[in-house]
Amino acid sequence: MKAYSKDEIVEQAKELAKMISGTEEVDFFKKAEAQIHKNENVKRAIDEIKALQKQAVNLQHYGKWEALKKVEADIDALQDKLDSIPVVQEFKSSQTYVNDLLQLVASTISNNVTDEILISTNGDVLKGETGAAVESKKGNCGC
Repeated sequence: MKAYSKDEIVEQAKELAKMISGTEEVDFFKKAEAQIHKNENVKRAIDEIKALQKQAVNLQHYGKWEALKKVEADIDALQDKLDSIPVVQEFKSSQTYVNDLLQLVASTISNNVTDEILISTNGDVLKGETGAAVESKKGNCGC
């Protein structure tokens, strides 16, 4: 197996990032995100939530617990209203798709690196043991 430098691996990772950026999932995310920024109802709801969040921080700082509960309930209600807007639902769905794709890529890389290590050391892929672990067990059993 060819030995790769850290720089070569980073370059390949950059190429992979370009490939991911060109997927339908990322394209859908970009379109949904653009729609979020164009929607006045969404902007207004986000601004209201931010203002209430600042209020909540101040109320918490001054120990105004009852007022804080009301503001937090208002934030939750606004968040529910925001989440019910179709363009927000599409945006969140697109975020999930992109995150799932990134998680799939990360776990695929991780699993394959682990398998390559096990195989290259004459280990047991099914048991997840390197060759050294397999050999040390042989010595311990008196075989």
